[in-house]
Amino acid sequence: MLYVVGLGLSDEKDITVKGLEAVTSCERVYLEAYTSILMVDKEKLEHYYKKPVIVADREMVESDSDAILANAGKVNVAFLVVGDPYGATTHTDLVIRARELGIPVQVIHNASIMNAIGACGLQLYNFGQTISIVFFTDSWRPDSFYDRIKENRALGLHTLCLLDIKVKEQSIENMARNRKIYEPPRYMTVNQAVEQLLEIEENRQEKAYTPETLAIGCARIGTVTQHIVSGTLQQLVDCDFGGPLHSLVIVGTKMHFLEAEFVKEFAVDKAVFDETVKRDYKI
Repeated sequence: MLYVVGLGLSDEKDITVKGLEAVTSCERVYLEAYTSILMVDKEKLEHYYKKPVIVADREMVESDSDAILANAGKVNVAFLVVGDPYGATTHTDLVIRARELGIPVQVIHNASIMNAIGACGLQLYNFGQTISIVFFTDSWRPDSFYDRIKENRALGLHTLCLLDIKVKEQSIENMARNRKIYEPPRYMTVNQAVEQLLEIEENRQEKAYTPETLAIGCARIGTVTQHIVSGTLQQLVDCDFGGPLHSLVIVGTKMHFLEAEFVKEFAVDKAVFDETVKRDYKI
């Protein structure tokens, strides 16, 4: 049996009872370590689960899935995923591969940013399409997600922005020379995401949003150090959100009055928040 187990958002204790029972029954336990991170290290997981944990990087999951699935038709194998197992398409690929090999699969769900984002005060059924924002480079400044934001806001819907994570990435030079030397991990901040969004709007000039559009910056959702700040995009550029992981929500053009009341409590400046809501939003 292949168990694909969601770990939740915070630490080793966020695993469900069902998930922990599955893990303790397994001969091998893998931890997916590139689409997200947990706020504790591998050793804490091993101590709590009483099992050795093998870190599975992108290369292993995408190119060497046979190693993960080896003998999984005869013994139990666990594949641990931060958040919920279906939060990334890579995990769908692993499940499909297992099914093709005739390996039974059980998925054990958990909380992810996709539902925990409700902590910011916006109601989940008022969200539209989720987007991903990747790091700009000198030669690559993608903006394809801009149209999704525009579509969401035209319908009055909020947009959850998932921010880029770079783990075990190679420089172009090391890749060209086939050297297994990796860059230090990088995690996009709310500030970087907002700066890139404002640059895209300045270039496109289609008014999907403006510097005065309300947004909510979220850091370490689901942990004891969770931090949420609301304000205009321009205000959020200068806010300190601390360490990873960060997410960003662009508020839709409509807000329920309970949403506005809840989100106001996180405002950089409550007077500016009230003024912006009154001027630009349908309540």
